[in-house]
Amino acid sequence: MEVDRLRRTYEELLAVIDAGGFGPPPEGQLGAEQTVAHLVTNDELMIEATEAVIAGSPYAYYDLETVHRPEVDSLVAEYGGLAGLAALLRATSQELVTLVDGLGPAAETPVDTHLREGYDLNVDEPLPWGRVLDLHARVHLPRHLAHLRTLRPHT
Repeated sequence: MEVDRLRRTYEELLAVIDAGGFGPPPEGQLGAEQTVAHLVTNDELMIEATEAVIAGSPYAYYDLETVHRPEVDSLVAEYGGLAGLAALLRATSQELVTLVDGLGPAAETPVDTHLREGYDLNVDEPLPWGRVLDLHARVHLPRHLAHLRTLRPHT
């Protein structure tokens, strides 16, 4: 797992969020606030999984993008909009990056993994946790970064 890639991807994502200027999403897609709330929720799951891996405890990781819409909407309401959610994402992403930086050989620990990224990625098997984190940095975060960019009007 390249922790520097993960850190840089979060920095790029947060820079786009901080720039703001998002318009409404296309029908059926998440808006900017909901997207950031999803990323926070996912970070929290990844933090739990990483802590379990470090502790040597069994863990199963499920990316709940299509299942946890009520939780996402609840976070949007609780944090009062994009600025509050961005601050929360800044904290969760930093915590995750710090944990990943200390993973060491535990990154090879197999974790029962269930995730789907559109048609590009469908995983339903144990993977080394470092590989899941790598997919997060190379596929999941960039996909949401691209989505957020499409929500900004072209000038």
